[in-house]
Amino acid sequence: MTFTPMRQNWFIRYKLYHIPFWMLYDYLLWALKVDSATDAVRHIFLSVYFIKCFFYVIFPAFAVYFNLYFLVPRYLATGRYITYLAYLFLTIIIASIFIVPGYYLTAWYAGSSVEKTFGFTTNFKSLYELAKEDPFRSTLAATTLAMSIKLAKNWIETQRRQRALEKEKLETELKFLKYQFNPHFLFNSINSIFFLIHKNPDIASASLAQFSELLRHQLYESNDSLIPLKKEITYLENFIELEKLRQRPDLKTVFNIDDDYPQCLGVAPFILMTFVENAFKHVSKHTDSLNWIRMDLKIDGQVLKMVIANSRADNDSRQAIHYGGIGLKNVQRRLDLLYPDGHRLDIQRTDADFKVILELHLEEISVNSQLELVGR
Repeated sequence: MTFTPMRQNWFIRYKLYHIPFWMLYDYLLWALKVDSATDAVRHIFLSVYFIKCFFYVIFPAFAVYFNLYFLVPRYLATGRYITYLAYLFLTIIIASIFIVPGYYLTAWYAGSSVEKTFGFTTNFKSLYELAKEDPFRSTLAATTLAMSIKLAKNWIETQRRQRALEKEKLETELKFLKYQFNPHFLFNSINSIFFLIHKNPDIASASLAQFSELLRHQLYESNDSLIPLKKEITYLENFIELEKLRQRPDLKTVFNIDDDYPQCLGVAPFILMTFVENAFKHVSKHTDSLNWIRMDLKIDGQVLKMVIANSRADNDSRQAIHYGGIGLKNVQRRLDLLYPDGHRLDIQRTDADFKVILELHLEEISVNSQLELVGR
């Protein structure tokens, strides 16, 4: 199958819309000069002065396009500013001089002389005085206007491309961080199941069912930028149950969730998971004192607050405030990207425990998005 690009309208392809633009531009200038919109129409379109007006359209436009499509790319864009200004000034002067014959043609067409029609004599000084007045001002104004429009258009296009590049870079970076996180989590989960196979095959079988739910969440329910908060919490609960099977029996785990929250709230997938995983990974292994993990999750309006704390060994230097693990580094980077002005992360470390306090300003997700995720 061959692809045939859509053909542009001939009016657009050949930029013929420039013609009415310059006609409107000159009409507005003349209307301001004579201080009458109707008189301007009569002078330009319904009198012999249309010849002179035609010259005022053609030659300033010539100066504009010569500047934009020849002088700018050849001299201004290459940094030859003095040469560019010299040629631009010369172009404006030449275009202004070429407007002057329009006065003579207008007088000839009217069957009169320039002296009677416009009130100036045909000598070099008079021609010079005429060229440096209205023709020069009109050409200079047209060139300045066109240059301003061109620069504004280029700036807008540059900003649009810059935003597109930044968006593409952000999406690529987020995907990289997410994919970097998933293998990290899977590796730990598989280790947990491997441990249970040797310890208790029946429990290992149950844990495999929970693990399949975790995989389902990763493969099918976490591909959107936002997922329902309820699904993320369910994912955390499955992970916690899986970890409790693997951990020591003397580990006390408490997970308090505020169930009274709007169902329309969405959260970035896996943004909470790393902190829970980190708590299980670095919880203390005391034999003579309590080992514990406590997780509290509350929602106030659209603000989620999660506090996770765990006991730690006195000589455990791995769980540091500056994040030793790859998972915490990733989640901190994701927080900066996804919630640049909508999160607060506080890490507290003492000799006895390690605490993470995370606050997120959640967004609402549409009903259609929720139905799509439920149907997967």
